[in-house]
Formats: sequence, C-alpha cells, structure tokens
Amino acid sequence: MENVILQIAPVPMQLTQRLHQHFTLFNAAQLTTEQQIELIPRVRVLLINGETPLDDTTMARYPNLQLIAVFGVGYERVDAQAAYKRNIQISNTPGVLTDDVADLAFGLMLACSRQIVGAQRFIERGDWAGQSYRWTNKVSGSRLGILGLGRIGRAIARRASAFDMSVSYHSRTQYADFAGEYCATPQALAAHCDFLVVCAPGGDGSRDLVNAEVLQALGPTGILINIARGSVVDEAALVNAIEHKLIAGAGLDVFCDEPHVPATLLQRDNVVITPHMGSATESTRRAMSELVYENISAYFAGKPLLTATEKP
Repeated sequence: MENVILQIAPVPMQLTQRLHQHFTLFNAAQLTTEQQIELIPRVRVLLINGETPLDDTTMARYPNLQLIAVFGVGYERVDAQAAYKRNIQISNTPGVLTDDVADLAFGLMLACSRQIVGAQRFIERGDWAGQSYRWTNKVSGSRLGILGLGRIGRAIARRASAFDMSVSYHSRTQYADFAGEYCATPQALAAHCDFLVVCAPGGDGSRDLVNAEVLQALGPTGILINIARGSVVDEAALVNAIEHKLIAGAGLDVFCDEPHVPATLLQRDNVVITPHMGSATESTRRAMSELVYENISAYFAGKPLLTATEKP
C-alpha cells in the first residue's frame, strides 16, 4: 500500500517539504473536489494541527486511514474515541513546546501585572511629559495558582521559584511529588492566589472551568493568565469581570473564537493579548515538525509511534 498523507490544515513548510521528500503528500487545499474523491482510498495518514476539528463522519470517509498526525500538543477537537474504535492511532507533539509556553505565561504575567503595554502607550501618547504612570502590581513574592498541573504547569512552577512565589494548584490528580498546596476546586484555587494561570487541556471536560464564580473568587486584585485553550474560560464571564473590575486584569494567548477577540478586551492597559503564539518560536516549531515527521516515519516503518496519545 502507498505511503499517502493528506494534509488538511496549515503546518510549517519545513515539515511539508521533508514529508514530500520521503512520502506521497497531498494538500487538500490544492486539490479539486474530484481529485479529493479519487484520493480517498489511498489516504493512510491525515496531517492536521491542534485547531483542526475531526469527527467520526470525516474519519469514515477514509477506509484505509490509520494515523492522525497532529502538529500540536492539543487534540481536543479530534473525536479520539471514534478514532480508536476505528483502530486509528493519534500522535501529537508534547514536551517540545513546554518551555516556550511556560515562558509566554510568565511574559504575560509580568506584562499584565506591570502594565508594560499600557506604559508604552502612555509614552507614545506623550503623556509622560505631564505626569508619571500609575503604580502597578508586584509579581515577585506573590501567590501563584496553577490550574492543570501537566508538563507546562510544572514548568511554570519551576519559573515561579525564581520569583519567590508561593505555588498552589488544582488538577484532576493530587500529586505527592509536587510541593505546592493542592486546592480541591478551581474556585478554592482562585481565592488562594494573586495570579491564576490556566494550563488545563481543552475539550468538553474542561469547558468553562474558569466561570463567573471562579473569577469572583480571584477578586479585584487577581489576574488571570490563559495559555491553554480559550474554551477553558467562560469568555462572557471574563468580559464581564474586566468591564466591571471584578478582577485586576488578564493576560490571554487563547480565545474561544479565534482569530476573533471580544472588543471589550482590546485597548486596555490591564489586558495583554497575544495571537495564540505560545509555541511559536523558530526552534520549537522546528522541533515540533521533527516530531511529527518521526511519528509518521515510525508508522510507515511499522514501528511504535514516538508520542502516541492515550486511548480515551
């Protein structure tokens, strides 16, 4: 059987170029409807990114599909249960992007707390000539709450130690090997911290995990940081909390309806937003591309995947 891959979402050119060199790769965006139909029985691998929806109906179109290769760590929009019922494996790219996302979380924390973006606007407007910028909030020595203690959450906790921050967390599992204090609910965690950093995976199980009650518990001096998925935060509740000063601010890399961002979150000194760029550095995107390539190569060679996802 041919080693045919169908790309149905944007991924880096360096990855597609390498796949082209060793396998037969088609980009769905460059095919006519007739060409796509003719290709269906030949496809063994679907190449997608972390934002690509993939349901059972779509999988059923490809009778010889055996691997879904995800460029990204998150794959909550893939119906994993349907995939494994069809004996379709899923690979993703965990680990290699951990440091970049943790770095950005801290960058957002500092930028939002110290209002770095707002202070730049203050200078650019010429306001510094007549007054000093308002006082902001200290990060060092404050209380950090981590919602979701996976690889990224632990990496953020390690960085927090350099800032002399006390760390608490909430996760589906309480970890004996982690020194931070465990909080039984997201609301209890929010009430216990100055910065609430969202690291929980996306999907139906975590949808709106940070809701109005959690934001109320975070309080008027608390800051929310989200580098996970937009769906984990009730965006309407967040907009309300920002509008009515129920929290002190937010640093956001992800949103519910990307690339659309609620207008209320724009042009605010206490809100710092970035365009879902947590892992978007040259070195990490190269490493992610390499891992996707190695997983696909392993599959075609009949070897175990390097980073197969767990069965749901």
